[in-house]
Amino acid sequence: MKKTAKSNSKSTKSASSSLWSRLHPWAWIKRNWWRLLIIIAAVIAAYGVYLDAQIVKQFSGNKWQVPAQIFARPMHLELKQEITIQEIVEELELLGYRKVRHADDTGEYQLKATGLRIQRRAFHFPHGDETEVAVDITLANGRISALRNLDSNDTLSDIYLEPWLVTRLMSSGREDRMLVNLDGVPPSLIKALVLVEDKDFYKHYGIAPLSILRALLANISAGRAVQGGSTLTQQLVKNLFLTNEKSLVRKAKEALMALIIDARYSKDEIIEAYLNEVFLGQNGNTGVHGFGLASLFYFDRPLAELNVAEIATLVGIIKGPSYYNPRRHPERVTERRNLVLRVLFENNELQRSQYEYAINQPLNLATGASLISGKHPAFMGLVRRELKNVLADPNMRESGLKVFTTLDSVAQRKAEKAVNAGVKTQQKRMKLTELQAAMVVTDIKSGEVRSMVGDANPQFQGFNRALDAKRAIGSLIKPAIYLTALERASQYNLATPLKDESIQLKSTYGKMWEPKNADKKFRGQVTLVEALTQSLNVPTVNLGMAVGLDDIAATVRRLGVNEPIDIYPAMTLGAVNFSPIQVNQMYQTIANNGRYIPLHAVTSVLSPKNKPLWQFSNRGEQRADLKATYLLNYALHKVTLEGTAKQIKKEFGDINMAGKTGTTDDYRDSWFSGFDNNILVTSWMGKDDNQPINLGGASGAMQLFIGYQKQQQPKSLVRRYPKGLGIAHFDETSGAVSRPGCANTISVPAILDALPPVPKTCNGEVRGPLKKSLWERLFGS
Repeated sequence: MKKTAKSNSKSTKSASSSLWSRLHPWAWIKRNWWRLLIIIAAVIAAYGVYLDAQIVKQFSGNKWQVPAQIFARPMHLELKQEITIQEIVEELELLGYRKVRHADDTGEYQLKATGLRIQRRAFHFPHGDETEVAVDITLANGRISALRNLDSNDTLSDIYLEPWLVTRLMSSGREDRMLVNLDGVPPSLIKALVLVEDKDFYKHYGIAPLSILRALLANISAGRAVQGGSTLTQQLVKNLFLTNEKSLVRKAKEALMALIIDARYSKDEIIEAYLNEVFLGQNGNTGVHGFGLASLFYFDRPLAELNVAEIATLVGIIKGPSYYNPRRHPERVTERRNLVLRVLFENNELQRSQYEYAINQPLNLATGASLISGKHPAFMGLVRRELKNVLADPNMRESGLKVFTTLDSVAQRKAEKAVNAGVKTQQKRMKLTELQAAMVVTDIKSGEVRSMVGDANPQFQGFNRALDAKRAIGSLIKPAIYLTALERASQYNLATPLKDESIQLKSTYGKMWEPKNADKKFRGQVTLVEALTQSLNVPTVNLGMAVGLDDIAATVRRLGVNEPIDIYPAMTLGAVNFSPIQVNQMYQTIANNGRYIPLHAVTSVLSPKNKPLWQFSNRGEQRADLKATYLLNYALHKVTLEGTAKQIKKEFGDINMAGKTGTTDDYRDSWFSGFDNNILVTSWMGKDDNQPINLGGASGAMQLFIGYQKQQQPKSLVRRYPKGLGIAHFDETSGAVSRPGCANTISVPAILDALPPVPKTCNGEVRGPLKKSLWERLFGS
């Protein structure tokens, strides 16, 4: 019995031991290791397939949402164009061209005794792709006399400089990048990147175990993270797909994805993606990603134009864009740059002379202003409004489009300076506070908006007065009245006498209105041209009532302003509310000889692949009589010679201009619209609360115009004499047609076929048409 019990006890222990051996994890693994490996392999394979699908979806498609690029207008240079060397140089400096003794490389220019030599960059313009080219520009007497392609030695009729990148419309991701292709990347960048960040890049399969082990030992030895073992492929994976979480699981996932990418894509595809993805700095609250954008951000030049020292700087920044921020820590960055240069030298990628020259170079950093967001907010406000009409889909407006605008970047900066300085001067002179201003500058012939300022602080991104401040325009309405009259050539001409006597008119709500001239004087009678030149109110009201208020409103609409107008007598003195851009539209049609072209800021939109999506195509229409408009512009020119804007003649000498001052009741608004041969400027000054500023059109807004034009090189006003126009002579008192040489006459341009016959004598007696001489009958007058 005892033996049996003992046997049972042993049997129980054996069974228990057998059960434990079967259930113990290590024992189970030992027996089933091959099954476990199969399961793990299957799980990893399945997970790999999942990761592969994720990788293919992003890596093979559009990896990044690139912001829309907003470009200024390209400078167009053509034969016989009136321009100066300084104007071309200003544009080149803005574009980041380098002034050198002999221009041999792209992005360089040199000054010559008679002009310039430019190594123009390649660019895809809205009209097509243009390659790099060396151009010689010769100027004579303030005009381009010759354009020559130095590569082919061909004569050119015109050439474009690439447009300046104004800004980039950010997406919600707050990342900014400018994509580059491997073909356009300097070889020295690839060499430096691989040697410094991943020496075995072209040998490993996405991960480098020895590098990881080496980094692990170094970190353990130092007691902190002093070295990284990630390959370029792993860095790309982390940036594209993963977070910055520090864990073994994330590291394993990173390694697996790196293996998949290396197996699926070529080394060139991987390194091109890395060049476009890597984080290289912070521009405000927007990350700067990729070498293409970093090149502009730090050096204001395309990547292909960087020298080896600048390339080494960018490669050095990769290790820590904040720690090696070149604008905050130039000493650190210089040391890091020189380390990169030394690596290149030790690997025989640089000769000793090149290395020694490069390490002694300054950082040569740009200001970074070219990529500052929020530049020129007033102009960009107009661009955004137009894009809403052109591209209805808001996502499309931020998906890498190339938007070409009319902005003249040099002129914009000058307009901003003129407004900012002008407002400060007036506030100090007049002891004013909260004085505001706006300015709109447009190209007369094309209707293109060249610059726009919407606030006394041009960088203010709030209320845009240039577009949205509707204010009474005062005497700026007068040209519309005089044009309405001059288009009735049989009734009115520049010598037509107008009454300047006290009048009373019934205005709104039956109240009596008694207009007065600014000087409170009456002259009895003045000529039409004198009334406009001196901006006299009473003669203008008389003329306006005679031609009809409805007809004046119709003229304003013909000139391009669609704002509703209340029809009552005070409108003849500008009791209508327009914005600066509306006023500019009205005067653009006048300055353009009566031809209306809608003002616009966007000219073309291209897709990310340079496919045309939209283009401005309005050619305009003739909305006012050509001859009558010439007569009006003649009078507006006289305004700057001897009228309310005569200071312009004093400031600019022999440069002919035209314009009109405007002042509203109690000096609440100060206006001026003026133009030279090419550009029209409308400026306004006032207060948002509509309080008086005690500045007239000449003492206020016109000073902004003068301040702007002094920075420019204005072109003298020239207008072709329309057929049917000629100089005629009129009696000063009666306005009747007179003979040349008679006493008390004035001589002004007139529409000849609308005039009565010329008297034979000076006393007014008419004996029928004058007989033509034999010479006149044979050969004409």
